[in-house]
Amino acid sequence: MKLTAIFEPAEEGGYVCWLEEMPAVQSQGETVGEARANLLDALRLSLEYLREKARQETSPQSLREPLDIPAE
Repeated sequence: MKLTAIFEPAEEGGYVCWLEEMPAVQSQGETVGEARANLLDALRLSLEYLREKARQETSPQSLREPLDIPAE
């Protein structure tokens, strides 16, 4: 599966960016390359946060397993 990054030029210069599929994952950068790297970091941090939150909110008996998302 691939996600879609949106890069919008910022009025003050540089770019703001977010993921089309996950608009809450946002970042910015002076260049598209820097914005992309920052967006990937934001995605990693978001996933880590959500994983930890789920672990705190579910019972110890919950079954957890990796899920590979096949390409369409």
